[in-house]
Amino acid sequence: MGKQKKRVEVLEQLLFDFIELRTGLAYPDGVALTSKSIARKQATEALDKFSQERLRCCELGLRVNSVASGLLEDDIKEVCKAKHLPQAFMVPKVDTPEDVATIYDIFRTNYTPKRITDTNTRLVIWIESARALLDMPRILSSTLNLHKNSGFFKLDAVVFGSDDYCADIGKSIPGATRTSEGSEVLFARQRFVACCKAFQLQAIDSVYIDIKNLEGLRKQSEEGHAWGFTGKQSIHPTQIPVIQKAFTPPPDKVGWATELVHAFSQHMSEGRGAFQFRGQMIDRPLLLQALNIIQLVESVGGKFNSSDLSAIVLYAEILHYERVCIPMKFSIQLPFSQITH
Repeated sequence: MGKQKKRVEVLEQLLFDFIELRTGLAYPDGVALTSKSIARKQATEALDKFSQERLRCCELGLRVNSVASGLLEDDIKEVCKAKHLPQAFMVPKVDTPEDVATIYDIFRTNYTPKRITDTNTRLVIWIESARALLDMPRILSSTLNLHKNSGFFKLDAVVFGSDDYCADIGKSIPGATRTSEGSEVLFARQRFVACCKAFQLQAIDSVYIDIKNLEGLRKQSEEGHAWGFTGKQSIHPTQIPVIQKAFTPPPDKVGWATELVHAFSQHMSEGRGAFQFRGQMIDRPLLLQALNIIQLVESVGGKFNSSDLSAIVLYAEILHYERVCIPMKFSIQLPFSQITH
C-alpha cells in the first residue's frame, strides 16, 4: 500500500494532460488470473487516492479489459465501488459494433441508476485490428447512437493501437515488418484519423516505443499533428515535452490567434460587425479556429487577456458554436509497475 501511495504521488507531480491508469487490469497476458482481483482493488483504491485538486487540471482515465477477454464485467463491478470514478473509461480492442453494445450493457447493469444519470465519465476506445479499422464508421456511429439513446458515456476519443494492429495483419507470412519510420501503418493511421474527424472525435495517435529516440518521436509527432491527429500517447515521462511541443501551435499561429481575438473584442465593444484582419474578412470559422488555438495553448500553461477571451466565447455561444473540448491532447499511460521511485 505504501508503494502504491508513492506511485500516485509520482504521477501527480508529472506535467501531463491525461493519465491512463492500467494497474494490471488491461494485461490479460501479463497478469495471472489469480492476481486480477488484487489489480482491480488497487485500481479502485487509486481512483480515490488521486487528489481532486490535481485532477482539476489533469484528467484521469482507467483502462479496463476488452470485451473479448471476458474480464470486463468483473473489472467494472469492482471499479464501481470507488467513491470517485475516472473521467474516462478506456476500452481496448473494440472490433465491432456488437462489442460497443456489450460495453454499454455491462455499464448499465453495474452502475446504479443515480450514477448513470449523474456521471460525466466519458468513453475512450481503441482500434487495434484490420477488421476494426475497416469497420470504423459503423463502430463510431453505433457508439454515438448508444450514447444518444442512453444519455451516458459519451464517446470522447479514439486511440490507434499500432502494435496490436501490426500483430493482427502479420498473422500470415511474411506479415507486417516494423520500421522506424512507420511506413507499415501509413494507410492505417491516415484512414483512422479521417474516420475520427468525420465523426468530430479526438484522434489519438499510437505510441512511439523507442523511448530513447526522441528525434524519431518528434518527427512522428509532427507528422501526426500535420495529418490531423489531436494528440499522441506517451509511455515514458521523457516523451511528454516532445509530444506537447509538436502538438502545441507555433508562435506565429498563437500570435495570429491572440491578435485576432483582441481585434474582435475591440470591434464588439464598438458595436461593429464584420471586419478585416490581416487582409482577410473574418467569419465565424476563423473565430472558432482562433479560440481553439488559444484553448490548446492555455491547457499547457499559456496566458491570455481574459476580457478578450470572454468576448469571443460569448460570441461563439450566441452563434450556438460549442467550444471544442480537447481533454486528451497528450496522453501518458503509466502502469504502476513501470513507475520507479
